[in-house]
Amino acid sequence: MILMDLCSPRTIRQLMEEYQIAFRKDYGQNFLINPAIPARIAESCCDERESVILEIGPGIGSLTRELASRYKKVVALEIDKGLIPVLKKTLADCDNVILVNEDVMKTDLKLLLEKETGASPVSVCANLPYYITTPILMKLLESGIPFDYITVMIQTEVADRLCASAGSPEYGAITAVLNYYGTAKRLFAVSAGNFMPAPKVGSTVIRIECFKAPPFELKDASLFFEIIKSAFGQRRKTLSNAISHLFPMLTKAAIGEIITTLGHRPDVRGERLSSGDFAALSNALYLAKNSVK
Repeated sequence: MILMDLCSPRTIRQLMEEYQIAFRKDYGQNFLINPAIPARIAESCCDERESVILEIGPGIGSLTRELASRYKKVVALEIDKGLIPVLKKTLADCDNVILVNEDVMKTDLKLLLEKETGASPVSVCANLPYYITTPILMKLLESGIPFDYITVMIQTEVADRLCASAGSPEYGAITAVLNYYGTAKRLFAVSAGNFMPAPKVGSTVIRIECFKAPPFELKDASLFFEIIKSAFGQRRKTLSNAISHLFPMLTKAAIGEIITTLGHRPDVRGERLSSGDFAALSNALYLAKNSVK
């Protein structure tokens, strides 16, 4: 088999013409045209070469081939059935790639990976479509699958939020939630000119190192997430006002006193609290609400 340059605009156009396909805006398709980028993403994906890699949205296979050459197995999940024949051609010599034509948001990832991975470590690597980045990330984080790393190329604005520190303008609910599951690190930027068609925004590759166990103990995990959601739902409100509706059994003064006891100003806003701070607050409020008769 003659290897094709899958990052060549000419090759991309030839494949699209051969298989009568077009770029799908509804799937956020932008193919890389700089071969150094998929190679660098794959190399950064994880540290263990015996890993199984879950790839979401392989496109025409440029990143897939780089992953397949480095890791034990790649499970490539592609929603666009029009790309399946293309991938079967471009990945024909990659016998360690499992191609699955499914929507990641509708797939039982745990079941899929249990069948394909055995006892091997598992990581994720993907060029995520911008329009559905957060839902996909949350599905991965909440899946219960013991991922080592989640390495994704996403819109730079989203990357800034995911990697933000408490108190910074970019810090938000998704940051606080993510920090319960792992630590996000910015790897490198990818300008729009590296894609075909070129997106209107810049991209950034980040790597999330997933915790093997939660970094703090929660008395009620659902309450922890509800507090975070409410704290950022109305950012102009003080934290005590923003979360008071969750605790009708407590007065705002009582909630404010708990916040102060934990070392925060009574008028503090949610964006000043780290994930660990929210955990401490959640546990204190859980005890307070359950002590009210």
